Amino acid sequence: MGRLLIFFNLLYTQIHINDMTTRFVGVNELRQNMASLALRAKKKNERLVILWKKQPIFELRPFSKKDAKLEKFMSDIAEAQADVKAGRVYTTGQVRQLLGL
Repeated sequence: MGRLLIFFNLLYTQIHINDMTTRFVGVNELRQNMASLALRAKKKNERLVILWKKQPIFELRPFSKKDAKLEKFMSDIAEAQADVKAGRVYTTGQVRQLLGL
């Protein structure tokens, strides 16, 4: 019974790290309340540590503006690399002509 009480307390404990609250959530709660947990995490800047059988298995956290910009940049690079691989490129002369130089 003592272990269950400790686990229950751990499950709902909130820890503040770098202005972000950490909340421990079981897999079942995540599955049942994913949308509301995601909205709350974004609104309250919470990091969710997901537990499976009392063990942390992964974390979920909202993107910061910096993270979002970095993801967009990485996506743009991947798209550009795909364009190059597919031969969708311009020569220097074509770029100058398009820019009217």
